Amino acid sequence: MLNAPAAERNKQPILEVLQRLLPAQGVALEIASGTGQHAAHFAAGLARWTWQPSDYDAANLASIAAWTAGLANVLPAIQLDVLASAWPLPAEAQTLDAIFCANMLHISPWPTCAALMQGAARHLSPLGRLMTYGPYRVPGVATAPSNEAFDADLRARNPAWGLRDLDDVQAEARRAGLQLIEQISMPANNLLLVFARG
Repeated sequence: MLNAPAAERNKQPILEVLQRLLPAQGVALEIASGTGQHAAHFAAGLARWTWQPSDYDAANLASIAAWTAGLANVLPAIQLDVLASAWPLPAEAQTLDAIFCANMLHISPWPTCAALMQGAARHLSPLGRLMTYGPYRVPGVATAPSNEAFDADLRARNPAWGLRDLDDVQAEARRAGLQLIEQISMPANNLLLVFARG
């Protein structure tokens, strides 16, 4: 696990971007919250937002609860499989102003991309935003050697994993009625992609 100062350095740019992109208040769902560090950091930095953390792995829910303890604007973490036809969102999070998903698409089978886009289309408010964060292959841009090595490592661990082509991700978004409205370069050769209703 990253030590605290390194984790803060890695997360701070994302928070700054979210503060710029998002309105002053709203309801956000985080998909694939992992340990809960992002949820705690973002909820603290977006104090007027209600934050709903979630994760596919029920074993992570206790860690998320520990990281977000004491934050009044964080709802109890839920187990959520994006492939499910219905997401088990509580009443407070049925309509979402934002969905944030970091580092999931390349560490899960490709069908999760379509499921994420379709779920976002079901639950986002008319002006809501889906934001995905991670490494991507961008047409016409050489992939960084570190990302190529990461992709090879992922595929060695599971052939269904790996860096996703930006064009393919956009195609899944379009099929769900979403479009890419902003592409933001982030540290360590990552991108933050912002999708909205088409």
